[in-house]
Amino acid sequence: MLTGFKYIGDQIALLEKEGGADRYLFGFEESYGYLSGGYVRDKDAVDASMLICQMAQDYQKKGMTLCDAMEKLYQKYGYYENELMNFGFEGEDGMLQMGKIMDSLRKNMPAEIAGGKVCGWSDYEASVTSEGKRISLPKSNVLEFRLENGGKVIIRPSGTEPKIKAYLSGRGKTKEESLALIEKLCSAVPALMK
Repeated sequence: MLTGFKYIGDQIALLEKEGGADRYLFGFEESYGYLSGGYVRDKDAVDASMLICQMAQDYQKKGMTLCDAMEKLYQKYGYYENELMNFGFEGEDGMLQMGKIMDSLRKNMPAEIAGGKVCGWSDYEASVTSEGKRISLPKSNVLEFRLENGGKVIIRPSGTEPKIKAYLSGRGKTKEESLALIEKLCSAVPALMK
């Protein structure tokens, strides 16, 4: 959950250096940047549009729509819903408050969020996970909490605005189950910002 599309290009460069450029297939980011193949190192909407057209054509030959294909993936892997919450902090005091919130979350990792037990976390600034694994990405002020109930909460200050962003993810066997988890997370996360 690092800020900036440049990190996808960095991964392509690393794979090229190791002689494995063909291992890179597809990269994307939250703000609608997509990149397939290693010939462009920035967001490419033209390429993404072409991929959608190819998918639609391939599935049409199988008698399926893109919605049919997506439903098949949901049936196999579960339903995923995502939500972004923004918490604004104005002025110099706001920046200090944001720092205090991130420090507090690091010092007092939550044991549960929205009734779901936190079964793991990653601190991208310390480059470590709760399991003691090292994170090989560049350091970034990001915290990730993984929940036993299939939920995930990722918290980071914005790189461009005076706000903290919370990325929520809910997984369930049905769409209703994943939406219910997102709703619980949306109600619980504001308490983490205090």
